Amino acid sequence: MSFINTIREDIKTVQAQDPAAQNGLVIFLSYPGLHAKWNHVPEHWLWEHRHRSLARVLSQITRHITGVEIHPAAQIGKHFFIDHAMGVVIGETAIVGDNCVLYQGVTLGGTGNETGKRHPTLGNNVTVGTGAKVLGNIRIGNNVKIGGNSVVVKDVPDNCTVVGVPGRIIKRNGCRVFEESFDAKQHREYMPDDAAEQSALNRQGITENARRVKELEREVAELKALVAKLVDEC
Repeated sequence: MSFINTIREDIKTVQAQDPAAQNGLVIFLSYPGLHAKWNHVPEHWLWEHRHRSLARVLSQITRHITGVEIHPAAQIGKHFFIDHAMGVVIGETAIVGDNCVLYQGVTLGGTGNETGKRHPTLGNNVTVGTGAKVLGNIRIGNNVKIGGNSVVVKDVPDNCTVVGVPGRIIKRNGCRVFEESFDAKQHREYMPDDAAEQSALNRQGITENARRVKELEREVAELKALVAKLVDEC
C-alpha cells in the first residue's frame, strides 16, 4: 500500500472515529496524532535498516512537534488513531494491532523489571481511554476497551472491558463479570464462563425474590391481625 493511500485511509479513520472531525484537509493539517503516526513510518524504516541514531533523533523531533512519543522500533498496525494525542507514549517493544484508538495521556510502557519484550501487545480494535497506563509484557486481546486512568498490568482476554487501578475486568462478551482469578506466572486471567456468570445472576435474583416474599408475608399477616381486631371491636 502506498503512503498516499495510507494517508487517505487514516483520514477516513478519523472521520469515522471522531465526531468533531471536519473535512479531509483540516484533518490532514491539524491532527497531531496522525502526524506522529505518519512520521513513525520513516522512523521505523530507518530503525529496521540499522540507522538507529537518526531514527531516534527524528522520533524526538516528532515528539516535540506533536506531543506524542513513539519509539522507532514500535510496531503500529493499520488505521491507528490517537485522539487529541498530547502525552501519548509508546515503548520500544510495543505492538499495536489494526483499528486501535488511543486517547491523550495513554502510556504503553514497561514496568522497569523486565528485559527483552517489555512493553504490551495490543490486539485489533482496542480502545484505550484517556490517561490509561498499559504496562509490561502483557497481551491485550481483540475488541478490548480500557477505561480512562486505568492501570493494566495483566493480560486481558478478547472482548472485555477493563477499568480501575489496578485494572480489573468488569465485562466479557457483553456480560458482567463477578469474579476473576490470576495466574501470576503466565500473566493470564482465568474467567468464569458465561453460564457460571448467568447462574450467579439467577441466584442473586432468587435470593432477592425470597426476601421480598418474606416481607410480603409479614405485611399480609399484619393486615390480617388488624382486620381481625377491627371485626372484634365491631
